[in-house]
Amino acid sequence: MSEIVLGVGASHSTLMNTHWSEVDHLPEAHRFRDGLATARDALAEARPDALVVIGSNHFRGMFLDLMPSFTVGVGEVLGAGEAGTPGGPLPVDTALARTIVDHVVSSGLDPAFSLRLTVDHGITHSLQHLVPDLDVPIVPVVVNTFAPPLPPLRRCHTLGAEIGAAIRADGTDKRVAVIASGGLSHRLPWPKWFAASSDDDRFLVRAWLEGRTSWGEYEVRRREIVRAAAPEINPAFDEWFLGLLEAGDVEPVLDHSDERIEAEAGNGAHEIRAWVAMAAAVGPGTGATAAYAEIPQWLTGMGVSILTPADVLTTGGVR
Repeated sequence: MSEIVLGVGASHSTLMNTHWSEVDHLPEAHRFRDGLATARDALAEARPDALVVIGSNHFRGMFLDLMPSFTVGVGEVLGAGEAGTPGGPLPVDTALARTIVDHVVSSGLDPAFSLRLTVDHGITHSLQHLVPDLDVPIVPVVVNTFAPPLPPLRRCHTLGAEIGAAIRADGTDKRVAVIASGGLSHRLPWPKWFAASSDDDRFLVRAWLEGRTSWGEYEVRRREIVRAAAPEINPAFDEWFLGLLEAGDVEPVLDHSDERIEAEAGNGAHEIRAWVAMAAAVGPGTGATAAYAEIPQWLTGMGVSILTPADVLTTGGVR
């Protein structure tokens, strides 16, 4: 039987790669980076044979011409390589990916799968900073968090629970860690695709629809649009959500509507879907917040959470 040995949730921002000099003087930025280092060390100590990485898509690997709620990479996986994130082929645990897809489909959910999946920093930022050697095969799970209608939080929790069940039923005796990437509170200057009202809105929607073979052509202007946005961060929401993970119970957030999430924490907070799925996969255990920092320069409340499954606590992680 395979086992889940650790869960990690980590916020992402490509500005950490491209504009670190703008925040190097801020203790908050170093606090977040130190939290990533703590999680990186915990992952190394857990010695995973494979990583399930649950994250979002920022319209560099998936586009409005086809937008599944959930997509699992089961074959070739390529990093988009934007903003200094890993590009090109990534190592994939195809056998585990197929096991997860088969189990999740049989459970009544309907994930898409891809034999040639491009992932952006919604997946690769966590790999870059948590497993920088990229020597552990991954199973990427991409959740639609930006193109409504979005999968409800409760359905994301069900997905995570079934991923956890698939891993634990797998007979290959692997040690698996589950990573969630995204969030916490932030607001991106991104329209809903059906409500583009300005020139910038229409440009972005066109990029999201037409960029499958040419997303780089849209990159300069879309990055300018993001950089011009005013930060909207809600530390109270972020700390409340991190507290749920510490308590090992995300139930209080599962019935939040999209409208409530956006009102309290911004449209970027829809990425907590990945964290909810990760927590459900890990199951009962204990959580610890390794870092939280409000970083307006990155538009985002940046957090790192480490979840230890109950059975690992019981055995001390040794087998």
